[in-house]
Amino acid sequence: MAVKKNIKPYEIGELDHYLFGQGNHYEIYRKLGAHRVKDKDQEGVYFAVWAPHAESVSVVGDFNNWDREANPMDRGEPLGIYTCFVPDLPEMSLYKYCIKTYKGEYILKADPFANYAEKRPGTASRVVDLSRISWSDGDWMENRRSWDYTKEPMSIYEVHIGSWKKHPLTEDDEDGFYNYREFAREIVKYIKYMGYTHIEIMGIAEHPFDGSWGYQVTGYFAPTSRYGTPEDFAWMINYLHRNKIGVILDWVPAHFPRDAHGLADFDGTPTFEYADPRKGEHPDWGTKIFDYGKNEVQNFLISNALFWIENYHVDGLRVDAVASMLYLDYGKQDGQWVANKYGGNKNLEAIGFFKHLNSVVLGRNPGAVMIAEESTAWPKVTGDVEDDGLGFSLKWNMGWMHDFTEYMKLDPYFRKGAHNLMTFAMSYAYSEKYILVLSHDEVVHLKCSMLNKMPGLGFDKYANLKAGYAFMMGHAGKKLLFMGQEFAQLREWSEKREIDWFLLAEPEHQAVQNWMRDLLHLYKKNRALYDQDDTWEGFEWINADDRDRSIYSFMRHAKGGKKNLLFVINFTPMARDDYRVGVPRRKQYKLVMNSDDLQYGGKGEVRPKIYKAVKSECDGRPYSFAYKLPPYGVAIFEF
Repeated sequence: MAVKKNIKPYEIGELDHYLFGQGNHYEIYRKLGAHRVKDKDQEGVYFAVWAPHAESVSVVGDFNNWDREANPMDRGEPLGIYTCFVPDLPEMSLYKYCIKTYKGEYILKADPFANYAEKRPGTASRVVDLSRISWSDGDWMENRRSWDYTKEPMSIYEVHIGSWKKHPLTEDDEDGFYNYREFAREIVKYIKYMGYTHIEIMGIAEHPFDGSWGYQVTGYFAPTSRYGTPEDFAWMINYLHRNKIGVILDWVPAHFPRDAHGLADFDGTPTFEYADPRKGEHPDWGTKIFDYGKNEVQNFLISNALFWIENYHVDGLRVDAVASMLYLDYGKQDGQWVANKYGGNKNLEAIGFFKHLNSVVLGRNPGAVMIAEESTAWPKVTGDVEDDGLGFSLKWNMGWMHDFTEYMKLDPYFRKGAHNLMTFAMSYAYSEKYILVLSHDEVVHLKCSMLNKMPGLGFDKYANLKAGYAFMMGHAGKKLLFMGQEFAQLREWSEKREIDWFLLAEPEHQAVQNWMRDLLHLYKKNRALYDQDDTWEGFEWINADDRDRSIYSFMRHAKGGKKNLLFVINFTPMARDDYRVGVPRRKQYKLVMNSDDLQYGGKGEVRPKIYKAVKSECDGRPYSFAYKLPPYGVAIFEF
């Protein structure tokens, strides 16, 4: 009769194998990886790695001179999880797993569950103790539990830490990166000044190549060492929370790179990826695709999402490249993909994964958000899983982004022929819960900065941009803007340099920043712009069809009907001194923002603050008032 071994709390046992094999071991990151433990009177590190097809595995590192014979690991069945205990291992020790493949070859791999890594170009994992991290954001975390994103403002500042601001480059500091703590202090001041509610941080998980912007991940459980330690990263989130700023991270479950030290062919065979290259590779990106049909791989990804949200208090994840996961033929030609069992192009395993992921993450963490970057018309991305939806909280509105930028690029003379580009999104605005995005993807790869998309020269460019931003902030949906675009960055974004803060010395750029700042503060303080963001009751066109003049007018309604807003936006350089706008009620309309003010780069013409509606039909409404609308003029009224 077999003697049952007593399992220490930190060791991998039968239950761990069972749950991981079922895909339900949601905190597997507490067991796999490298963890500081106490074994009787001896302290050390317990290593555990899943390598099902390996012949053998050992831990190598700077503590044993990278000797593959020094610290062999024991294989646990039935899943092939290898473990060992190494005593007296110092904090920050470098290590890798030396894996003997079925071919008899030896390969060195970073730890998939490592919590910290060597700074590039090094590729080793580091031993680190996360239990030392302390938190003081209890009020934020408690309030988050009852926070309802559908009824609250969300204006997101998308930021890349390595290029938001940089220190001067020196021989000792070739990168000039702000560390997590420095960044936190600076970004908080800026976010408070501008009026954003959240930041969305690009490329945090460890990655070898700066030019991937963090989308080619090799260390899913490790905040990148470029900007400091895990403690520094936690300090940043804690500091942002104490200053009432939410934190969203980019998360990349769609693909991973081929780097030799990463997840690709981890144990000498396709472990994390589909074995069939027609399913397991992205031809366009040169990357591997996770095998969502494996419970262990689903478990790896779901536990990773939970790790960031529960262990690091992150408020949400923006899930990258969702469309590439949903479609088996994404980015592929005929013959490069395999149909599902029904002969279709939907990845049934990825669909199941999303439903599982979102149910668990949002079920365990009320108030957290899962955001889909999904670029097709896939139905019910933000629908309930019980109703065959994918279960996301919000979806990037890529359709709106495309139509908006195409319209804004047009010479004003031709805009009347494309008037519907700006109105079309409202025809489907409530089919999903949307975020309107002008992201980093729109200001790279020769797409031009937001300012340089605008037609005309000088004044026209800046005035167009301000009109466009006003339309975005008034439109239904949450908001996201990439860094630098809020002050009309001229150059395309590059991760190699900081954004062009020096432009703020020029009045045109300062005026755009002033305009965006005041729009953001208006958005945050005026409930009409967000508390009915998911229903037609919150938005009403006054005139969606004024194509000949390229003027859009609409209202945003708050619950209770108080402090509603009226937007009038002129997208041509023609002044409309005779303009009238139809309104629903005979009352006073207070001008709260006017693009012609001096601080916004306008002429500063003195205007009344109060406009009284009179009984005079206009725009199909019984009442109206006159307003002299300047070239590219924006007027926002409260009533």
